[in-house]
Amino acid sequence: MKSNNLFSGAGYLFQGLKLVLRPGLRRYVVAPIIINTVLFSAVIYFGANWIFEYSQSLLPAWLDFLAFILVPVFLLLSAVVMFFSFTLVANLIASPFNGLLAEAVEYRLAGRELPALSLTAVVREAGRTVVSELKKLGYILIRLIPLLLLFFIPVIGPLVWAGFSAWMLAISYVDYPLANHGLAFPEQRALLGGRRWLGLGFGVAVMAAMAVPVINFIVMPCAVAGATALCLDQFAASMQSEQVPATRD
Repeated sequence: MKSNNLFSGAGYLFQGLKLVLRPGLRRYVVAPIIINTVLFSAVIYFGANWIFEYSQSLLPAWLDFLAFILVPVFLLLSAVVMFFSFTLVANLIASPFNGLLAEAVEYRLAGRELPALSLTAVVREAGRTVVSELKKLGYILIRLIPLLLLFFIPVIGPLVWAGFSAWMLAISYVDYPLANHGLAFPEQRALLGGRRWLGLGFGVAVMAAMAVPVINFIVMPCAVAGATALCLDQFAASMQSEQVPATRD
């Protein structure tokens, strides 16, 4: 059923969790979870240490009276930048596996036999998905600089950042199933733009789940599976223009 509201969008993340637990799909989830866990642990350990140490020397002694304002802003801004960096790097590294997972979820939802998972398939997928990730990276970076300036505007800045983060996550994950059907990045944005509230709801759910310890380690495959279900429900007509290959060697 087609819809365009925040709650429906958020529901697809929970649907993704149910999907990745299905027999046959679990083997597609292992690599994204390992990548996510290693990178997230590194960001938490090294990032937290760096932020703490640097924040101690952020201001000269004679400006200590401003610490209660500037230090929290610095900490929040650093956390936001690390969140973006982590998300972009994790998706870039895991993109071949995420593309294969999106394909497998589509096969499972259609009741078809799952394609073979092999090193050849991963290598073949890497060439296409890495290029797609770099295009998304360019789209995000162009908008990142002016948004950093907005961050310092009370209330409005954080709200804009939250909306942009949710939108970025939605675009990042619907790319995998839509790209499997030959839809280019501008076409993907146009499709999701027609269901903007749905996309934002999905992105907000992913963003919230990433903030929960332990849960954040499994968010990536759940988001890929949920985005695939979302695309099949909402954009089926557009996806029929090019079919997913029947098999992978």
